[in-house]
Amino acid sequence: MSVIALEGMEFFAYHGCFKEEQIIGTKFRCDLYLEVDTTKAEQTDNLNDTVNYQNVYRILEAEMAIKSKLLEHVGRRILEKIKEKFPQVKHTRLIIRKLNPPLGGKVDFVSVELKS
Repeated sequence: MSVIALEGMEFFAYHGCFKEEQIIGTKFRCDLYLEVDTTKAEQTDNLNDTVNYQNVYRILEAEMAIKSKLLEHVGRRILEKIKEKFPQVKHTRLIIRKLNPPLGGKVDFVSVELKS
């Protein structure tokens, strides 16, 4: 088993429970880890024998563009789409960080981590 990692992906999106968050938006940073058997790709050097991380990125990009109140909700949608498109992925780990959350004080980010 190998881990394919996409780290530090940044998106501008409109997730949050406050009305203002869904109007003004903010930056989010995502890290995604995919556990997959890459044995065949290691031998063939063929992109079709592994998970194309450009296509994975596009899934995150599309799902981050859909407004959600909760990071948990957008995260679960992302993981479900990945499992649907890439059944060879055995386990996933996703961290979504909301940068500069509106908590009434200085906070770098809040985050949620989901696994499947």
